[in-house]
Amino acid sequence: MTQADRDRLVTLKKAKKRLITQREAAEELGLSIRQVKRLLKELKKRGDRAVIHGLRGRPSNRKIDCKTQEKTVAILSLDVYHGFGPTLACEHLGKKHGIHVSRETARKWMKESGLWRGKRRRAEPAHLWRPRRSRCGELVQWDTSEHDWLEGRGPEQLYLISMIDDATSRLYARFVRSDSTEENMRTLWRYVELYGRPLSFYTDKASLFRNNEKRRRDEPGVDQDPADMPPTQIGRALRELDINWIPAHSAQAKGRIERSFDTAQDRLVKEMRVAGVKTFQQANEYLEKEFLPWWNQTLVVQPASADDAHRALDKRYDLAAILSHVETRQVKNDHTIQFEGHRYGIQAESISTGLRGGEVRVEKRLDGAVAVRFRDRYLSVTRCAAAVKAAPAQPKAASRNSGKGSQPRPKSGWMKGFWEKPGPSITRAIEIANATS
Repeated sequence: MTQADRDRLVTLKKAKKRLITQREAAEELGLSIRQVKRLLKELKKRGDRAVIHGLRGRPSNRKIDCKTQEKTVAILSLDVYHGFGPTLACEHLGKKHGIHVSRETARKWMKESGLWRGKRRRAEPAHLWRPRRSRCGELVQWDTSEHDWLEGRGPEQLYLISMIDDATSRLYARFVRSDSTEENMRTLWRYVELYGRPLSFYTDKASLFRNNEKRRRDEPGVDQDPADMPPTQIGRALRELDINWIPAHSAQAKGRIERSFDTAQDRLVKEMRVAGVKTFQQANEYLEKEFLPWWNQTLVVQPASADDAHRALDKRYDLAAILSHVETRQVKNDHTIQFEGHRYGIQAESISTGLRGGEVRVEKRLDGAVAVRFRDRYLSVTRCAAAVKAAPAQPKAASRNSGKGSQPRPKSGWMKGFWEKPGPSITRAIEIANATS
């Protein structure tokens, strides 16, 4: 009997002894008068047990049978479900095995069988909370996560490039084989085609997005303002797309995408293990068909404003030209340019006034093609064949019957026997020297 039961029993006994009326007892207990009358009748029949519910201590009629519990524990004990938490385990039990139990029931069974242990939360250092942006597309966080996504099931090392909207947490991601400028440009291309041009991208200060000034720490002038460095290829592409770039000064500043990586490294890795994903293509297929739809249906929030800040792609934005490796070259007098160790010749129909000696924009596209633009038009160019270097001439052997000067000159013998000739004595040599002086 609990303390609440004891307090209720005291009130009922007062009403039984008519120390208080049944109406006063009903008001004190928060019950109706009819319920108080019923309890008084039970008090006469059962005594003090009248305040205890008749089903207390008995198993519920809706209790799940023990066979289902044993089957669930056996399934979650398999290697593919190693490390699953109650939430993820509950979803897979209903989706793949037809066992529909609540998350708390799964948590209880997993704790009893030793498959899961609750983690004690530790106090984390507090950071200033930044409110979400009000509109979708105002700010998109962009980063790459390096992780063992396939848990050693495939020979390839995969990287996950993600872009998450700050206002809604809408996620776009894809697996790549390297965290390079080209792969990040391909991801940017697909995002812009799918949603449009956002107002700003929020990234870290990696060399993909910013050229950092190289300077020694002990060099004079360290406290001076940093010099303006030329933009990277991604920085140039964002400028040409009229997208603002904002650098984050710490990992906590872009915490939204960092937390998305924590979720993916826990949930996505386990789901791909259950699905048997082993290759790069299978990983991207599962990501696009299973994980991203689940994320964007479950974890996306409504923005403060219904307006979408993404801007459409106009015809003046040529993604193939913008999202490429761009350099400038000077046209030589023979109307050729040098690029990446190869010479390209400009066709006669593309030659115009001011082209010779002028600067052209050379674009190496993501598909490997090379395009050359002078001012506002593209030029027709062809790759010139590499010049064949002449082999060095080998010296010819001298012939006996060759012309004059073909034979080697004999060694001079004017010093022959010089040290063998007798010379004057020292006294005689002094006399000769004195006489001549």
